[in-house]
Amino acid sequence: MSKLNLDNQKIQEKMREVARNLLKEKKVDLIIGYSEGTVPLSSAPVFIRKEEEVDKLIWNNLCYVNLAKYLIPNIKENVDGKLVDLKVGIISKGCVARSIIHLMVEHQIKKENITIIGIKCNGIINRRKIEKEVGAEEIIETYLLDDNFIVKGKDFEKKFNYDEYMNELCKHCTIKSPPKSDSLKDIIVGESQESYSLEEKFEDVIEFEEKTPDERWNYMKELLQDCTRCYACREACPLCYCNLCFVDQNLPTWFGKTSEISDILIFHMVRALHLAGRCVECGACSSVCPMGIDLSIINRKINRIVKDRYDFTSGLSLEKLPPMMAFKMEDKQEFMLEED
Repeated sequence: MSKLNLDNQKIQEKMREVARNLLKEKKVDLIIGYSEGTVPLSSAPVFIRKEEEVDKLIWNNLCYVNLAKYLIPNIKENVDGKLVDLKVGIISKGCVARSIIHLMVEHQIKKENITIIGIKCNGIINRRKIEKEVGAEEIIETYLLDDNFIVKGKDFEKKFNYDEYMNELCKHCTIKSPPKSDSLKDIIVGESQESYSLEEKFEDVIEFEEKTPDERWNYMKELLQDCTRCYACREACPLCYCNLCFVDQNLPTWFGKTSEISDILIFHMVRALHLAGRCVECGACSSVCPMGIDLSIINRKINRIVKDRYDFTSGLSLEKLPPMMAFKMEDKQEFMLEED
């Protein structure tokens, strides 16, 4: 068995053990995790209430959904005619836990209702990239073999190197499991890691910034030209929880709803700005894009600005407020003009 398969098996066994104990001890009413997908190259969210159902929980390198999305709004149950909050245990790799923590900071989730079941993520396969290379052929089976991801169809078998076909954001990720902090220790079980001393590197963003303005413009046009404005990226993002999104407003109308590149660019740029100091780089937006568009460079560019300006990384603790929720007199304000 390859190291990657062995790691996945260990993660899965530990995850199931923790989930089973939480249900047995009635510390949670519900477990949210991953189950086998109905088609190859996929996984599916699963909601578990009974100990005997815990074996439905799986972990593999296709568990791309950010499960924090299912916590908004708070999960409730009708008990004797009253809606009461359920106690929820949620399988959490690093980015999922960071989303949960940030949602707590924004008062969208009640801390007392959540138990974070930490796992150490070993990366997610870029399934859209593989689908593009396979083309119209029907994929029947997928599996890991040594360091390769094998894709089989009726008349073909293709081999993809795991490291090369891992999501770009996973390659840059340094927070593989839920971050430790004093304010979170009572709600995290399973894996966790220290995060206060992590050094974030933005080599991909720096490379993008070194391009000329014309090169950057052409890069973005080429990146987004296939966007159909289906808004799957918005729907998959746990931080996009507004009841009415700016793109759906009639008054005021912020921009046109055409498939012109200008309208497409405005949608993605404004959404990225709404995620400034909030995006946890989980890659859910890119994973669900039916056109295989990788939005990571946009969000990481914004994250680098937030890091440089405010020394802030989202979802690491409950104590430090995001820049958009705080103001300090010493904040840099070089973008403002002084009056004479």
